[in-house]
Amino acid sequence: MTTDATAADTVRRGKNRLNESEDEVLARIEAFRRRRPRLIDEVITLAHGAGGKASAALVDAVFFEAFGSPTPGDPGDAAVLERPAGRIAMTTDSYVVNPIRFPGGSIGDLAVNGTVNDLAVSGAVPTALTAAFVIEEGLPVQTLREIAADMRAAADAAGVAIVAGDTKVVPRGAADELFITTAGVGVLPEGRRLGADLVEPGDRILVSGAIGAHGMAVMLARGNLAIDAEISSDSRAVNGLVEALLDAAPRTRWMRDATRGGLGTVLNELVHASGHGVIVDDEAVPVAPVVRGACDMLGIDPLYVANEGMFAAVVPAEVADAGLAALRTLPGGESAAIIGEVVASPSDIVAVRNAFGGTRIVDMLVGDPLPRIC
Repeated sequence: MTTDATAADTVRRGKNRLNESEDEVLARIEAFRRRRPRLIDEVITLAHGAGGKASAALVDAVFFEAFGSPTPGDPGDAAVLERPAGRIAMTTDSYVVNPIRFPGGSIGDLAVNGTVNDLAVSGAVPTALTAAFVIEEGLPVQTLREIAADMRAAADAAGVAIVAGDTKVVPRGAADELFITTAGVGVLPEGRRLGADLVEPGDRILVSGAIGAHGMAVMLARGNLAIDAEISSDSRAVNGLVEALLDAAPRTRWMRDATRGGLGTVLNELVHASGHGVIVDDEAVPVAPVVRGACDMLGIDPLYVANEGMFAAVVPAEVADAGLAALRTLPGGESAAIIGEVVASPSDIVAVRNAFGGTRIVDMLVGDPLPRIC
């Protein structure tokens, strides 16, 4: 930073050289101090992660342009939010999807929607997010702009603000184009509580939409499978759907978004946490025919395929139809369905019943059939 003595000396030299007044020279110095670097690079370089002018230019031209700044002119080291009344929910997640753009979405909207959804199914009303970027050297700046725009659009659709972030650049080969970590905060309304301990035998299992689209869309986008199918990811924020369900069925017991491991995994988490069992009607589970066909060709059970825009919920039997009707009135909930019920016995087991009366057990996955899908 320029000292007072240095500034005064600069003023004297400026007056002698340009015959400017002292006020004019000081104004020129102040304008120089406030000047922000311009982004002129077309690809990310290591300099963009060094914390200097290139870093400032990248943040200004890509992230502030996309998300805005909560404190214009003084970014600071933290966003200051008004403290809302009630309990606070927080969550964080990292996104390493490959490829970073796929039919129906990108790593950008995925990073926003995934964190918003984790808050929503916890019963919280999402309010603000942070985002941290690990960028591989050589990534085109235009690609980064497009991802940031996807994030802004997803945040606007979900009604949340992206209020803080961080950027790191790593050498070529040290990452796969772009990794994003988001954290989110939400407010739990007074008296709202969800949990597996509230679940009772006789409760119904409800899903907000069709399963399997996201995982299959990402897998096919990699281009290394001889399958030609038009499958788009279901990546979307579900907070609107969650609130609709809770309005129609305020005694909803439990919710979970079925991301990695799919619906089968979250139902297993439910039975292990509640001590009850779950019976699922195979024919009632909504799966798009093209998704089911792709899963059959690959030998993958749709119940284990990741989703990014649907959730499972447990509701009392007497309000299940009302909850279902509320979901079906909203975009993203058209395929909502009641797929099964909670049972006392057999406990700790998820069983799927087919149309012929036979059953099969759906256990926890041991490995990951579709890696790098979120």
